[in-house]
Amino acid sequence: MRLFPIFAAILVCAAIYALVMERDSIAALFAPVEDTELAEAVAPDTDQGDPLAETPEEREGTVGVVALRSTARTIDTAVTVRGQTEADRQVELRAETPGQIVSEPIRKGAFVEEDQTLCQIDPGTREANLAEALARLAEARSRIPEAEAAVPEAEARVEESRARLVEARAVLSEAEINANAADKLSTDGFASQTRVAQTKAAVEGAKAQITSAEAALKAAESGRETAAAGIEAARSGVESAQAAVASARKEIERLTIKAPFAGLLESDTAELGSLLQAGSLCATVIQLDPIMLVGYIPETEIAKVNAGAPATARLASGGTVEGEVTFISRAADPTTRTFRVDIRVPNEDLALRDGQTAEIRIESDGVKAHLLPQSALTLDDDGALGVRIVTPDKTAQFKPVTLLRDSPTGVFVAGLDETSDVIILGQEFVADGVSVEPAFRENIQ
Repeated sequence: MRLFPIFAAILVCAAIYALVMERDSIAALFAPVEDTELAEAVAPDTDQGDPLAETPEEREGTVGVVALRSTARTIDTAVTVRGQTEADRQVELRAETPGQIVSEPIRKGAFVEEDQTLCQIDPGTREANLAEALARLAEARSRIPEAEAAVPEAEARVEESRARLVEARAVLSEAEINANAADKLSTDGFASQTRVAQTKAAVEGAKAQITSAEAALKAAESGRETAAAGIEAARSGVESAQAAVASARKEIERLTIKAPFAGLLESDTAELGSLLQAGSLCATVIQLDPIMLVGYIPETEIAKVNAGAPATARLASGGTVEGEVTFISRAADPTTRTFRVDIRVPNEDLALRDGQTAEIRIESDGVKAHLLPQSALTLDDDGALGVRIVTPDKTAQFKPVTLLRDSPTGVFVAGLDETSDVIILGQEFVADGVSVEPAFRENIQ
C-alpha cells in the first residue's frame, strides 16, 4: 500500500480547512507591510489592542482595519517628454543665376553677420546688358514728346476739316436756291437756259466740295487717332524699356549672395573658381540664438500645456537649460497621435547645438492629491480602480480614484475629499456598508 497518496490527501484537506475556516487569521498573518511606520501601526497596542487579532464576534460584528488619515496636498503635474534641440532658423542659400565664383570661400563654423556677402558671381556681360537697357529706355522716353506734339496738330486738322465741311454745305444751300430761282424764271420766260445750266452746275460743284470736305474730315480724325495711338505706343515702349532695365539690375543683384540673418555656417561657401548653375548650393546658414527645444506630447496630456509656460530641459550631456513654450501644434501627428511643442531657449554663448537630445519638463497648474501606499489601491466589482475609506459612521465605502503618478513613498491619487480616512490594511475583507473598527496612522511624508 502506497502512503504518499494518503499523505497528500491529508495535506490538501488541511489546506482547504485553513483557507475556509481560518481565513481571517491567515490574512492578518500574511498582510503586506509598506514600511516601518506601517508595521508599527499593525503591531498590537496595549491601549487599543490588535483589531485584526479579534474576531467579528468579539468586536460586536465589526471588522478591524488599519486606516490612514490622509490630507490632500498640492502637487505639480509637470509634463515630461523626450525631445531634441533644433535651430531657430536654417536656410540653404542657392544661386539664382549661373556664373563663376570670384570670391574667396568662408569655412564652415564661421559666424557671419546679416547681409554679409557669402558668394560673389562673375558679372560677365550683365553690366553691358544693363547699359543697353538704359539706352533703350532713354530712346523710348524721347519719343513721348514727339508723339504728344502730333496730337494738337491732328486736332487742328480735324477742326479745319469741319470748318470746310460747314462752308461747303452753306455753298450748296446757296447754289440750290439760285438753281430753283433760275428754273422758275426760265419757265416764265424771264431767264435763259444758259442761266439755268450755270446754277445747276454750281449745285453740283457745291456737292463735290461737301464730299471732299467729308473725306478730309475723316482723314483728319483718323490722323488724330493715330497720334493718340502713337502716344500709347511711346508710353508702352518706355514701360518695356523700364522692365528691361529692372531685369538687368535684378540679374546683377543676384550675382551677390548674402546671409539673410546672423548665424553660423554649417557648410563651406562655394569655392573660388567653381561654376554655379541656377539652384546650386552656395552655403547653409543656421541661427542658434535663441535655440528651440522640440518635443511631442501625447494627446492625453496636451491639455496640461499652455503657451508661455516655463520649461526646463536636461541635456544628454548633463547640462540643464530653461525656456518657455512658444508654440503648441493644433494638429496631431497622424502616425503617433502626438502634438509638437516648441520651447524657446536663450543660447548667447552658442553652447547648445542643433540636434541634441533632451528630457523636457513643462510646468503646469498643480492639483490636489493624496499620497497613499500602493497596497491601499483595490478594485470594485466592475474593475474600477479605487480605495476603501472609513465613513463618519465607521462603515467601509469604496471610492474611485485617478492615479496621477508614483513616488518613492507611495502613489499620488485624485478623487478623494480634502481629508479622508483610507483603509490601508484589511480593505480586501470588507465591502460597502460593513461596520469597521479602524486603527489610525498619520499621513505619509
